[in-house]
Amino acid sequence: MNYIIKDAPQYKANLHSHSTISDGKLAPEALAAAYREHGYSVLAITDHEAPWDHSALATPDFLLLTGYEAYIRPSAEGVFDPYGPEIHLNLLAKEPHNTTFICYDSAFCKYLSSAQAAAYPQAGQQGSRKYTREYIQYFIDTARANGYLVTYNHPCWSMEDIADILAYEGCFSLEIFNTSSQRISGHEANGALYDMLLRRDKFWYCHGSDDNHNKHPFKDLLSDSFGAWTMILAKELTYPAIIEALESGSFYASTGPAITALEICGQKAHLECSPAARVVMHQSLKRTKSCYDVGGGLITSADFEIPTDAAYVYFSVFSTNGQEAHTRAYRQEEFSVLE
Repeated sequence: MNYIIKDAPQYKANLHSHSTISDGKLAPEALAAAYREHGYSVLAITDHEAPWDHSALATPDFLLLTGYEAYIRPSAEGVFDPYGPEIHLNLLAKEPHNTTFICYDSAFCKYLSSAQAAAYPQAGQQGSRKYTREYIQYFIDTARANGYLVTYNHPCWSMEDIADILAYEGCFSLEIFNTSSQRISGHEANGALYDMLLRRDKFWYCHGSDDNHNKHPFKDLLSDSFGAWTMILAKELTYPAIIEALESGSFYASTGPAITALEICGQKAHLECSPAARVVMHQSLKRTKSCYDVGGGLITSADFEIPTDAAYVYFSVFSTNGQEAHTRAYRQEEFSVLE
């Protein structure tokens, strides 16, 4: 099975960003222009509690995804606690003009007036949000039922208990990289959490995003733009094709390296990539296989034999400067039959 087809299109995407509609410093038009100029093909402007259709900013070579970022905190008033947990979820609309507001609560909707919020289609229980597993699961289920893909955002920054994260169902992907949170703490690379999900049979996908607010200039050390992204393996640059690729897991996360081919046939895997120091096939956090040049040179391909007792495998590419790329997990039943 060719999971990444050599020479096929790959569309660079930032699936998490903020504009002046909420707490970002760039207007949507400037944000879209900056990402297009930096080689991106897809941008989701996901302002806090502000569903927004930005499709008018699209061009033939640049697509805007509709969506927003929702959050739930222990405080009924939505008060930020720097020492306590909360959850942030990106809702990416499967249809470009879907701006349904999920479980509207005025205490959390700080960037739209009540009149503006009332103009949106509404779904789910309105009023006081509750920071409980049951309510959060209800929120996720309601968002999915109303046409959204739900991502779990910046788990380290959110400081949720691992047991809570592992209990949630229905998120389609985990932010394995988040540039903004990484700039804040240096602790937002989430490979260990991803593996933990897989070991509990939660086969979410994994993606990279900036979560940029642009409080610092692009060339500043603390700039939160252009640091992590998702390469989407869609058939074409159209809204339906991009959503189809996201739903099927046809993408990978990166902070630098490119993965140009990935084929798994029976128990054999072949990967091609941009020049890298090492390529790793993960079976768990305890068992991996590495491919590298013992002489210290760079490699552009790797071949692995997949053990039959591996429930799943996923692949990482590491560059010499600390940048990395990660695929989603592929389950044994996906590839174990020789084609």
